[in-house]
Amino acid sequence: MFSPLTPMDWKRRAVKYYPHKVAVIDEEKEYTYREFGNRVDQLSKALLSSGIEKDDHIAVMLPNTHYMLECFYGICQIGAIMVPLNYRLSAEDLEYIIKHSDSKILIVDEEFTAPIEKILTELSLEKIIIVPVEGHETTLPGIDYENFILHANDGVGLPEGEIDENQLLTINYTSGTTSKPKGVMLTHRGNYMNAANFIYHLGLKHDDVYLHTLPMFHANGWGGVWAITAAGGTHVCLRKVDPPHILHLFEQHNITLLCGAPTVVNMLVNDPKAKDTDIKVRPRMATAGAPPAAALIHKAQEILGLNMIHVYGLTETSPFILYNEWNDEFEAKSAEEQAIIKARQGIELVFNGETMVVNQGGKEVAWDGKELGEIITRGNVVMEGYYKDPERTAEAIRDGWFYTGDLAVTHPDGYIEIQDRAKDLIISGGENISSTEVEGVLYKHPDVLEAAVIAIPDDKWGETPKAIIVLHPNVEVTKNEIITFCRSKMAHFKAPTKVEFVESLPKTATGKLQKYRLREIHWKGSKKVN
Repeated sequence: MFSPLTPMDWKRRAVKYYPHKVAVIDEEKEYTYREFGNRVDQLSKALLSSGIEKDDHIAVMLPNTHYMLECFYGICQIGAIMVPLNYRLSAEDLEYIIKHSDSKILIVDEEFTAPIEKILTELSLEKIIIVPVEGHETTLPGIDYENFILHANDGVGLPEGEIDENQLLTINYTSGTTSKPKGVMLTHRGNYMNAANFIYHLGLKHDDVYLHTLPMFHANGWGGVWAITAAGGTHVCLRKVDPPHILHLFEQHNITLLCGAPTVVNMLVNDPKAKDTDIKVRPRMATAGAPPAAALIHKAQEILGLNMIHVYGLTETSPFILYNEWNDEFEAKSAEEQAIIKARQGIELVFNGETMVVNQGGKEVAWDGKELGEIITRGNVVMEGYYKDPERTAEAIRDGWFYTGDLAVTHPDGYIEIQDRAKDLIISGGENISSTEVEGVLYKHPDVLEAAVIAIPDDKWGETPKAIIVLHPNVEVTKNEIITFCRSKMAHFKAPTKVEFVESLPKTATGKLQKYRLREIHWKGSKKVN
């Protein structure tokens, strides 16, 4: 009889074989795998005592702390489903997600309770559990996290039956390219296989010390929350991205592995402390999001000695589907040539299934680095669908293939390279921003006649939203007023950082907006234009 593939097995294995090894470092706190396992079990028992049952949904809004790690295991090992929340979202988005996800309980960090306070009367949560944070107070009627797990009924036993590998593990919400977030349903099996890819392709070892630079709520930390435990490595938590502190942690804990968006790489290499940081090991760093510039990869390897590994994926694919495999023959190339290769998305992963680029007729494009097509994938890591949204699920998954919406070419060696984003999605600092959503907010401004939002290059964030606006006749409004207006209506990271007023917007004869013409000014010579 086969054993189901679930990441929960890795927590059990780690406690069994590495009980005294440090599992988690969170600032001044450290927990061995035995201690971590006990805390996870206490959380599970407390949830069961509260009436949580298999398939119930629990929303979690926490930064990268040991509490967040405990939630992933403590919720999912009892067959309940975790709904990780992006704490940077607006109150309106959070209200929609908590309601739409049918979450019964919210576990929230005290620092990020303000938007929940605004919408509390609109929610029908059975319980709120608050992780206290020094220097912050909340008016939410919640239960202290430590008290909640401390008073768990020890007479409550953990479920003994096996978890079905095809049941849901998490529902991860993504803004995608529409205003309403989509709930991506990810299974135990999909996360297991994604983490297996993480272990294999990132060369994960038992002695690795992993820094959680990437927010864990992003596609379950790209699999790091599971993979590090699987190998018996050490998790190092990072509450917020602070380059000098990250560089300090490199020295303090001998970090050997981390993941993050290109913007994090950029922040690290440009920090004044970077060149003086004494890094004794050569850390591997996986990066994904907006395609990193080859020059940035070159800097990261030269200044910090990082071994950069470019990966590609989406929340809908758990997330990895492509990996930039490094071949020995590349070593003979110059550093600049190597960086160009490392900026490509790469080839399909070992444990996923199949990924390729197809033209509009559904045929695979020629491996010539020229023919443009859409990246599609099928196999072990593709989502079950969008929660309570069969129409959008049917649009995304056709004949068993998930259509990513990303346009790419395939090079003669089989390596895939993204050329453009099919739906004008802006990826700023690893966060997805829908240009149509921002435009929708702009059109609420009484002085805005027409608006177009595009991605423009940004040294810090990779890309940033720019609003190009036609005003109503005889009105006066400043650029800062537009930005402030948007920030009052949506999450700040989604609001435009640049504004330009124009007389008219370029359109086709049928009135369709030609965004590529707006991009030409900012992306001249780049594949982002077309």
